[in-house]
Amino acid sequence: MISGGGTGGHIYPAIAIAQEIMRRNPEAEIMFVGARDRMEMQKVPQAGFPIRGLWIAGFQRRLTLKNLLVPIKLMVSLIQSVFLIKSFRPDVVIGTGGFASGPLLRIATLFGVPTLIQEQNSYPGVTNKMLARGAQKICVAYQNMEQFFPKEKLVHTGNPVRQDLLKPGLELKMALAHFNLTTFASQERPSGRGLVLLILGGSLGARRINRLVAEKLNYLKDQNMSVIWQCGPYYYPEYKDLASERICVVPFIDNMAMAYAAADLIISRSGALSVSELALVGKPVVFIPSPNVAEDHQTKNAKALVDQNAAIMLKEDVLDDRFEEVFTRLIQEEALRQALGRAIKLTAMPNATRDIVDQLSLLSS
Repeated sequence: MISGGGTGGHIYPAIAIAQEIMRRNPEAEIMFVGARDRMEMQKVPQAGFPIRGLWIAGFQRRLTLKNLLVPIKLMVSLIQSVFLIKSFRPDVVIGTGGFASGPLLRIATLFGVPTLIQEQNSYPGVTNKMLARGAQKICVAYQNMEQFFPKEKLVHTGNPVRQDLLKPGLELKMALAHFNLTTFASQERPSGRGLVLLILGGSLGARRINRLVAEKLNYLKDQNMSVIWQCGPYYYPEYKDLASERICVVPFIDNMAMAYAAADLIISRSGALSVSELALVGKPVVFIPSPNVAEDHQTKNAKALVDQNAAIMLKEDVLDDRFEEVFTRLIQEEALRQALGRAIKLTAMPNATRDIVDQLSLLSS
């Protein structure tokens, strides 16, 4: 059983682990458990796996009557987890973070089922910290995580990425056509053809990045650039009318292999999974960390790459002043783009999924 959700940062590592399990053992049975009405209830079935939903939610930071239901939802979810564990009888239960993994892994521990936690971030979430005592193994993506978890349980694996993330040999022409940018489709990149900028604000979108892009569209067009803009489902109604021949606006990108193949430059948040994926992609990246995360860990993630000359970071409070300066240099200096791409690729941990499933094999044997 695998539980993780709420955001793509929890869902896609879980899917990557499941895909590696099935690659090794096509007869394996896998059941996902998520939070009812969260995005995992759509994304997991799309990846070909069954999922069950728990009636679970976290506390809202603002004062709201919804918080009164949280203890009730937790108790119901614990009871639901008992039935799921008893009916499915898993050999091992994996948690990748998110509300639903809390009650499921807690019940699995009470039933004596081995559990493994996969923590993506440099600063772990509340759920995983609570579950650490009962877990047999904790797979992490960063060094020095013993300040949060028992040292003897830690395995430094990196973050798993989706198996369909990269498709060797995927033609540029096909990738551009996928986003209706066929005017500029060419296997060669002749001088004068505008670069393609891929904008990723996370699976739910990022208000500040979206506002920046809307303000800078004329500048990007003046630079002869094309844009693939994932603005998030919540923001899509606001920005969809800005689409044009060179500007592709979408709520969510399902085929990331196409997006990465088309891109020359990437703007992204610096969540742990995004950093891991972009390292594997090996394209020049400008990270815009979200300031609204625990311990400002997105800034720490980005800074780790900036210190290795593997990425550029622009904090939200300097975007208005520095964006055009930074991008004009990137557009004009091909050598800089190539150097950033090479450097970030050196930080990748491409065997993370394999190493995590190796640990699962030890627990279930």
